Amino acid sequence: MPTDKKAGSDFHLLSSHLERFVNYLQYTKNASPKTIENYSLRINRFIEYIWDIPADQVKSMYILDFRIFLTKQGLSPKTINYHVVGLRSFFKFLLRNDIETISPDKLDLAKIPPRQLSYLTETEVEKILKAPNQFEKKPLKALRDQAILQTLYGTGLRVTELISLTKKAIKLWEKQFSVIGKWGKLRSVFMTNAARDAIKKYLMVRGDDAEFLFISLSGNSYGRPLSRNSVETLVKHYASLTGINKKVTPHTLRHSFATSLIKNGADIRSVQVLLGHSSITTTQIYTHVEDKYLQKVHDLLEKKSEESFESLDYDDIMEE
Repeated sequence: MPTDKKAGSDFHLLSSHLERFVNYLQYTKNASPKTIENYSLRINRFIEYIWDIPADQVKSMYILDFRIFLTKQGLSPKTINYHVVGLRSFFKFLLRNDIETISPDKLDLAKIPPRQLSYLTETEVEKILKAPNQFEKKPLKALRDQAILQTLYGTGLRVTELISLTKKAIKLWEKQFSVIGKWGKLRSVFMTNAARDAIKKYLMVRGDDAEFLFISLSGNSYGRPLSRNSVETLVKHYASLTGINKKVTPHTLRHSFATSLIKNGADIRSVQVLLGHSSITTTQIYTHVEDKYLQKVHDLLEKKSEESFESLDYDDIMEE
């Protein structure tokens, strides 16, 4: 724990600057409530660890000590990096506003192993999309759940975007609508015919005037928008019922959407736009999926060659 700390006026303390930073995120950057909550939590954790000192007294060793502290608390390198990213943004904000503090360039990110992408095969997608009609006995709930699964897979929406959809946002005579994504960015979303048809059937039997598209159908909560946890539980439930032996979340369906696009020849820039990624770097993870897919295709050719190359017609070879 650092010990060479000097008290300063409240105006110069980190906690005072954090309050201004939160206002900046909310009113200037138009960040989502969840983003603001996460940044506040992580920066506050740092302030509580080193005590509430003036910004110009933050030192590199304090950051190192904080990282060691988080590691001993059992946090993963990825989660610790999230804390570092938050601190970087905070210190950049201070420097832009002529408040002396540590340079963000001194805060390095730990190397993280390549992300393991979880997505469903075509067979698994087919199974989970049919699950509500197969397993749910209540007609309205079956139609709602079917529409949720088809929309998640058929649009690539984030779960927070899905639960924010209103009935007015969806025009059933069109396959396109708009959502407000991360950082308040407006983007166009396109539906598959299956997703649009599922929503249409679901809305035809809705007998309420609730604003949101996907609502709770139980007890006193009837008509309220579904929570993130509710949708995650729903997806997990149907994956389990269909015997899919892997962790399946709403984001898995988003990954599956992107993976299907890549496998069917979509270029990475188009996938970036459809997913609402601000950086192409985030989308490039799907190129690894494409590489693995192409390798399997190539392996089929190799296997075919080994088994019966001599029996292939010359014209067939040339056409391939």
